[in-house]
Amino acid sequence: MYMKALVFETFGGPEVLQYQDLADPVIGSDEVLVEMRAIGLNFADVYRRKGNYHLAGKPPYILGYEGAGVVIKVGEDVTDVAVGDRIGFADVPYANAELVAVPKNKVIPLPEGISFETAATVLLQGLTAHYLTRDSYRVQSGDVVLVHAAAGGVGQLLVQIIKLLGGTVIGLTSSAEKATVATSIGADYMFLYSEDWKQHILDITKGRGVDVVYESVGSTLEDSFAATRIGGTVVFYGMAGGDPKPVDPRMLMDTSKTLTGGDLWNVLTSHKERVLRSSELFKWINQGLVVAAQPTIFTLAEGQKAHAYLESRKSTGKVLLIP
Repeated sequence: MYMKALVFETFGGPEVLQYQDLADPVIGSDEVLVEMRAIGLNFADVYRRKGNYHLAGKPPYILGYEGAGVVIKVGEDVTDVAVGDRIGFADVPYANAELVAVPKNKVIPLPEGISFETAATVLLQGLTAHYLTRDSYRVQSGDVVLVHAAAGGVGQLLVQIIKLLGGTVIGLTSSAEKATVATSIGADYMFLYSEDWKQHILDITKGRGVDVVYESVGSTLEDSFAATRIGGTVVFYGMAGGDPKPVDPRMLMDTSKTLTGGDLWNVLTSHKERVLRSSELFKWINQGLVVAAQPTIFTLAEGQKAHAYLESRKSTGKVLLIP
């Protein structure tokens, strides 16, 4: 049998993507076959398409790691997932297709009230925001927190989770329009990168600095440290704006500041971790405490347009592909 998939054979721009027939995946004994209903598009997909990230196997390559759908077949060793179950996943390859083989340990059950679109919108970015605020630095009531790219996908979820945990949010973004978005979901203060934001932060905190910075830009790492209090923490989890300058360990010693890194794949290490973390995230969403931004939706056949839109940096929310 054949399914439709979004594939590419050579690296390049959105135009290398083709929507074509491929053989259905054959599942292993510990896998389930999922009929996809919504697929999350991420910058990692763009980097893989361009050849910046390593790809295993031979072309045609299928992009995508995140999505949600319905189980239509289970392997003989799978006992806790049944045909008809609604599930999502955050880290299963070849997701840009009508059918995906999902290992049972990567299955994330979707509770009542969580749609396929919501799951594909929040799983990767939401689980990232979850571990950043629970593990990399445990946000406590009263913390003053600086969030870079506060109107981005992870940024918007960070703003809401920090507020939920009792923190004060200072956000940074590149435009007044994006600042309005972040303010509307709870950011207490917003500044533009074009302003003297370090000075504004020191003014707000009466010269003390913030307790923690969530740094996803990279090139601003030195400035993030300057805006952090003595004994504070900078969590480095991305470099959308380029590589940071090397950090001087002497500066860390003299100021008692902490630099820590964050990567989702170091915490999503078991089925139990996936279920526990997603359950808390879904609970917050079902209670209305965290709201996912409205996604921009394209059909899977419109993959070229979707990639071009994501790369244009016009989007503030998630981009989804619907088979």
